[in-house]
Amino acid sequence: MTESFRRDGEYEQYENPYQGAQQQHASSPVNPEWPPPPAQPPVVEPTTVWPGRQAQPQPQPAAFTSGGDGNGGGTALLTAPPAEPAAPAPKKRTRGPLALLAAVAIVAAAIGGGTAYGIQELTGNDTVASSSTSTNVVPSSAKGTVAGVAAAVSPSIVEINATSNAGESTGSGVIITSDGEIITNNHVISGASTIKVSTSDGKTYTAKVVGTDSKKDLALIKLENASGLRTATLGNSDGVQVGDQVVAIGSPEGLTGTVTSGIVSALNRDVTVSTDEGQGQNQGGGMGQWPFEFGGQQFNGDTGSSTTTYKAIQTDASLNPGNSGGALIDMNGNIIGINSAMYSASSDSSTAGSAGLGFSIPINTVKSDLATLRAGGADS
Repeated sequence: MTESFRRDGEYEQYENPYQGAQQQHASSPVNPEWPPPPAQPPVVEPTTVWPGRQAQPQPQPAAFTSGGDGNGGGTALLTAPPAEPAAPAPKKRTRGPLALLAAVAIVAAAIGGGTAYGIQELTGNDTVASSSTSTNVVPSSAKGTVAGVAAAVSPSIVEINATSNAGESTGSGVIITSDGEIITNNHVISGASTIKVSTSDGKTYTAKVVGTDSKKDLALIKLENASGLRTATLGNSDGVQVGDQVVAIGSPEGLTGTVTSGIVSALNRDVTVSTDEGQGQNQGGGMGQWPFEFGGQQFNGDTGSSTTTYKAIQTDASLNPGNSGGALIDMNGNIIGINSAMYSASSDSSTAGSAGLGFSIPINTVKSDLATLRAGGADS
């Protein structure tokens, strides 16, 4: 009946809305003075409670203005009108859910951000960020594994064969652009007349020197007619911590794509290397025995009279002649260092081997020097 009232807004379809009451009081005579005074003060429910509507003439006696004796249908009929002021409620209810949804969306967004941060904390992404960089090169299914790092990064590591008047040197390099820019050690290509580079897929390229910086033992070379190469991701060595697990990839003794692993043993080691052209090639039977000085002692031969010292990352990952210029990598696949020196108990390449004392140039040193190298290097 409430729906009929709201739909029609009139009473004419109920010729006598109090018919039920009359039937219930059929035994009582109908006279103009009916109904008798109620037992309790009547609740006045004038028809004017319908906003903007005029009361309609009713067929009841003129003295009839309010609801019955508490037993009839008249009171029941008139209980519906008070709901009419709530007619705008549907709009409010419509707006309410929208406002609620908007509020929920805002809260969800806020929680979403917090959840993402929480997940980052729980999954170790924050640790990754502090140890090197937030970039994940290794697929999540292989995250944190040496195999995962090797699969992801090996295509970006090359073998370098440099020939000069002093002999031949074998080393490694890291691809940093898809068209063939490669970072390596200066002592690998110093004084070279020809440079050949082999990629992990077996292709061989000729390379030219772009720039060298002997003070940092860095060099930038460029492959000829190369494109579509897999590039390495350079990390952030400032976040590296002692004890971080690392992987080394290079070409020790000409064995392309060799993978070893270990930890970061120490930071900021002062390593002294030669800046003389051909000094690296002259050592260890031409296999790049990397003469260097550490703690006032000479290792792997004489560094000569012209030397430079840099701060290095120390690692116990196995490094051997030929790893020079290769990559030291964190467990997310980011390059954190360029391997540059290793200690060997023998200067003879036939008996030399890793003693678990290797050193890498921090990648942030490399990144800060790239513009200089691309411009021809500090030695030009």
